[in-house]
Amino acid sequence: MAGPVGATAAHRGISAPSLRPPPGPRWALIAVAVAAGVLTVSCLLCVICCCCRRRHHGHRKKPRDREAVGLSSPQGTTTSAHLVQPDVDSLEGGPQHWGRLQLSLEYDFGSQEVRVGLKQATDLRAWGPGSTADPYARVSLSTQAGHRHETKVHRDTLCPMFQETCCFHVPQEELSQTTLQVQVLSFKRFSAHEPLGELSLPLGTVDLHHVLEHWYQLGPPGTVEPEAWGELCFLLQYMPSSGRLTVVVLEARGLSPGLADPYVKVQLMLNQRKWKKRRTSSRKGTASPYFNEAFSFLVPFSQIQSVDLVLAVWARGPQFRAECVGKVLLGARASGQPLQHWADMLAHAWRPVAQWHHLQLPGEVDRALALKPRLRLPLPGS
Repeated sequence: MAGPVGATAAHRGISAPSLRPPPGPRWALIAVAVAAGVLTVSCLLCVICCCCRRRHHGHRKKPRDREAVGLSSPQGTTTSAHLVQPDVDSLEGGPQHWGRLQLSLEYDFGSQEVRVGLKQATDLRAWGPGSTADPYARVSLSTQAGHRHETKVHRDTLCPMFQETCCFHVPQEELSQTTLQVQVLSFKRFSAHEPLGELSLPLGTVDLHHVLEHWYQLGPPGTVEPEAWGELCFLLQYMPSSGRLTVVVLEARGLSPGLADPYVKVQLMLNQRKWKKRRTSSRKGTASPYFNEAFSFLVPFSQIQSVDLVLAVWARGPQFRAECVGKVLLGARASGQPLQHWADMLAHAWRPVAQWHHLQLPGEVDRALALKPRLRLPLPGS
């Protein structure tokens, strides 16, 4: 019995190792296979991403290379000129950058008057912070020094709607030598007004037998000539409840050095008739007198729209006689900056509003007022 048992044992000892393999190598092979698969997929993804990036960069670089060659080439092509031309125009300040002005012109051969209709302006160019302006237009003729028309000031816009008409008396034989001049400026309350653009239109080149309405290109602004009659600064305040109008004459500047002892007359007019007047004391030996004198007038609220305020600078001339240097008209019949000052005073009741004004020729203000003579009362015994 021992023989068979030993043979069986020997047979088991030989066959047991071949029938049951060790578990370690199988799991190692699986782990290696999984790792190899992951690495293979990662490598494929990296290759695909790199190809996509190269194609993308290649498409973007080609236009840049063409632009660089076109711009740097000494012999510019049509494409390079198209690319750089807008910048060159902006640097040169072409007329298209100063805006446009719409005007209507008409000549009345009966009354010999040129009627200028200021319609609107568009695309004005502002230089200050915020890229906005307070524009107004100033119209004059080259043959009529001192006679001009100013529109109302329009706040915070580069496309003002003027809709104003002014007239100038021009004999027919002088039309060919007359040039219409329009300046568009930005209003500044306490500093020089900023020029925005200008238009010079020779009337001899225009057919005035018909009413003309056109858009005109504004040219670059020139230097606004200083007023030969000087400037006056004063303050206005109106209190509706008490009906008190206060005028504070502050100072003047730019007066002719040949004038002596300047002073200011303040005149209030009601329904085109002289009503009340005051005057400052004179200042000796200066072309820039400082007054700082206040005057009050009682004007009921029901009459404030019928009142005209005239400030006139007087001085002794070379003949030692008092003469009027210039005037400023405020009220409902004023125009330009004086009208805006008057409107600001009414819109901001109780608040004092100060502003500089250019002096106008006395005759021009008198024509605007169209003064009626005082009523002559009968004297006793007549």
